[in-house]
Amino acid sequence: MDGNNISAMNNNNLLNNTSAFRKTRLFTILCLSTVLINCSEQNQFIEPPPATVTVAKPLQKEITEYLNFTGTTQAVGFVEVRARVSGVLESMHFEPGTHVDKDQLLFIIDPKPYQADLHAAEADLASAKAEYHRTQVELERADQLIKKKFISKTDHLRRQTEHNVAKATIGRMQAKVEKAQIKLGYTRVTAPIAGRVSRKMVDVGNLVGEGEATLLTTVTQNKPMYAYFHLNERDLLQIMQVHRNIIKEKGHNSDNMPDADLGIPVYLGLANEDDYPQQGIMDFAESRVDTETGTIELRAIFPNQHNPPKLIAGLFTRIRLPIGQNPDALLVSERALSADQSGDYLLVVNKDNIVEKRNVIKGQVIDSLMAIEKGIQADDRVIINGLQRARPGVKVNPEKAEMTGEPTSNKPPDKHQATPENLQKNTGNGHPETADKG
Repeated sequence: MDGNNISAMNNNNLLNNTSAFRKTRLFTILCLSTVLINCSEQNQFIEPPPATVTVAKPLQKEITEYLNFTGTTQAVGFVEVRARVSGVLESMHFEPGTHVDKDQLLFIIDPKPYQADLHAAEADLASAKAEYHRTQVELERADQLIKKKFISKTDHLRRQTEHNVAKATIGRMQAKVEKAQIKLGYTRVTAPIAGRVSRKMVDVGNLVGEGEATLLTTVTQNKPMYAYFHLNERDLLQIMQVHRNIIKEKGHNSDNMPDADLGIPVYLGLANEDDYPQQGIMDFAESRVDTETGTIELRAIFPNQHNPPKLIAGLFTRIRLPIGQNPDALLVSERALSADQSGDYLLVVNKDNIVEKRNVIKGQVIDSLMAIEKGIQADDRVIINGLQRARPGVKVNPEKAEMTGEPTSNKPPDKHQATPENLQKNTGNGHPETADKG
């Protein structure tokens, strides 16, 4: 290849390289221009749409207001059956855990020593009566002789004294016979009240009553049943006002009439019950507030006529006491309530659809609806769904709904309702100790 051709080829390569360089530089300039243009535009925040929440106005209706307490049941009658005389336990006459009637035979203690004591006392009484008869005859003879002055006044006085001593001896011997009869009667151990008898505490054949009144068994009367509970001072003042109103309405004389005659209802529920199915009446309140605890003890009585009884002594109970009617109570769903360090609160949507926090005071629960005593108004829109998407001060999109709650219980009321009349019927004219059934 000659020199001219080589020179031409070099010129062509140079032209091609120059054209490619110019294209690359132009592309680079265009890219930099685009970047500079884009960097000159400012970022703008696009606000997300308001969160959707469900709101409802509080349900307004008349409710019965209650005070709720915890308490314990206690039998109206509990007796420890003990040996009142010493001796060998001879026999047992009951089945443990069954009902026994008042004065039913439970045990027999060996009666033979006490029968012998009774016979000896009766013999002493007969001897005393014979001595009294002798002194009576001698006194009558002395009365005739003194009139004729055949004996001295001293002899007459001696015979009169002997007669009086013989008369007193009869009285002492009669008391000795009665004491022996009582001790013999104590060898037959009977039930002092009607109720459910426990197991035997001492086996047959053991010596009992020697140096102490040996515990043989116990009897518990479960029908009716007491429930004791305590009130703080704030609740006490409310109940005292209710008590005064009922006394005024019924013309009750609290000085000489028991509180049970007022018929103030009390409702009771057990640990496995959702509601308060058992109804009783208030029948006793202590006369003063315990200054150490700041509480006062009250007692209610319940018929407990189920078979077998639902209530036994020593159970933990929930107690509800009605204190009045609230015609315009505000109720909200329990799921709408939240709590923090400041207490319970609700989230409410105002007229501008802004969420507001309202601290509230809770009342009682009625069919999954919580009564609100303070903190909201009847026309407030309470958030009941979407609470996790709502925060105080944030705008939301509210959707209306109805305030509803699920019933907590559809059980029928207890048919064994308490009234002063049927409680007196069950407890022997108002005295539990005289009841016929345990």
